[in-house]
Amino acid sequence: MTSLRDRRGRTGLQLGVHVGQQNATMAELIARWQRLDGAVDWISVWDHLYEAPPNGGTTPHFEAVATLGALASVTTSARIGCLMFCVPFRNPALLAKACVAIDHISGGRFEPGFGAGWHEPEFRAHGYDFPALGTRFDMLGDGMEIISGMFGGGTTTYDGEHSRVDEVTCVPGPTNGSMPMWAGGRGPKRTPAIAAKYCSGWNVPYVGPDEYARLNQQINAACEAIDRDPATLERSVNLAFHMGATRAAADRELQRIIDQWGHEMAERVTQGALTGTAEDALEQIARYRDAGADMVNIALRLPVDDDALESYLEQVIPAGHAAFG
Repeated sequence: MTSLRDRRGRTGLQLGVHVGQQNATMAELIARWQRLDGAVDWISVWDHLYEAPPNGGTTPHFEAVATLGALASVTTSARIGCLMFCVPFRNPALLAKACVAIDHISGGRFEPGFGAGWHEPEFRAHGYDFPALGTRFDMLGDGMEIISGMFGGGTTTYDGEHSRVDEVTCVPGPTNGSMPMWAGGRGPKRTPAIAAKYCSGWNVPYVGPDEYARLNQQINAACEAIDRDPATLERSVNLAFHMGATRAAADRELQRIIDQWGHEMAERVTQGALTGTAEDALEQIARYRDAGADMVNIALRLPVDDDALESYLEQVIPAGHAAFG
């Protein structure tokens, strides 16, 4: 395989925003996406049926497939994604068709990710069984076989333990003839194997640079085990957003986290986060680049400190692109 950078024509570090579609009206989300479009390289949403962190389903929250259709229709330049579709929520063949529709709405900018799901209360509340993790990964494996086959064109027949299709077609296919697929998580075995076998990218949330480097080695090993060049698999990390526009604001944000979590837990919360000022954030991003990241995303849960976000967009993004290509 050619390298990722040769194949996609991207040579520098990508910087993006992962927006949880909660605690906002659709109009507010659209305004947020349109502010981001053109400023960032990537905009994604998640696939939860309830809010995160969990609050018993009491926070306003939009479903992912419909939300992505809106995101695709009101943006023009950023890559857009879902990190990650919970495969046990939907028939995989139907999900593949939905992805292709979003891809066409976006003009070929959509890159879906797939996972096994983890939040038991939203499974139970919406009438889904919540099988053991191994079974959910089996369901994910079935789904990836079906979805990758349908994205590839022709007909797909697959008879798995949890899902099956019989000469199913996907017409039209992806805009660009294929669609990048992502996997996510920090599992030591099945996640790396799935990423290496099926995917163009792998993402992990809320880990520090040292842990990120270790996880990257697992992904490299999984690629090498199937004779895939590890450079062909894009790597990204999602970081919690705890910046401040000024030093005083950054200090207040850190104190807020300490007050909420206590000193020991606050250290864990901020380990996989962008903290401090724009200058501090750039230093942190550089550490992730050195640890193997091709893309760094901030993860937003609304409401957000707009001054801090503007500092990220107006200072961190341009300086990051200049420093890291």
